[in-house]
Amino acid sequence: MASQDLKHRTKQQEQTQPEVITADTSTGDAKQKKTGTARRGLRSLIVAVAFPLSLALLDIFYFGSSKRYRSLHKPFYFPPLWALHAACLATAFLSGLSAWLVWAEGGFHRNPTALILYLGQLAITLGWYPVVFGAGAIRVGLVLCGVLFGVLVGCTRIFRNMNPIAGDLVKACLVWAVLLSVVNVRLVYQ
Repeated sequence: MASQDLKHRTKQQEQTQPEVITADTSTGDAKQKKTGTARRGLRSLIVAVAFPLSLALLDIFYFGSSKRYRSLHKPFYFPPLWALHAACLATAFLSGLSAWLVWAEGGFHRNPTALILYLGQLAITLGWYPVVFGAGAIRVGLVLCGVLFGVLVGCTRIFRNMNPIAGDLVKACLVWAVLLSVVNVRLVYQ
């Protein structure tokens, strides 16, 4: 008979048996995995935004005060120097955020041109202050503004294909390029 081969379990044998994983503990593991992923995402977002912001702050600190700009007779609609600095910081924040959105979608791996355009935009934006306020090369600054506008249009198109929100954030940076162009033209014809 088959019942003769059955063994009875004792309490000691039941205590040494491994525990069976239930569905409740597996959802806990999934929550821990999601939490870890969210923390890594938050860290990468902080780095993606803090890097351009810190570079913009250094740029403003070293090259942002211009006696020529302060002494310039400006019309009422012309931005004061602090507003120019605030717009620079806002642009750095928005460009870092848009780059992070594209990176999170895997866009820099799929289309390396997006990374090149983003880095070019960052370099041109950071280069405008030293060129115009530091070296006083106002006409070169005007050329930089034109190149910046073109790079931002390219960024907008490529970023929009990967993440529409990132493309819209770069559109806000286009306002910065127009503001820089207006300031630069006014400095040229002072």
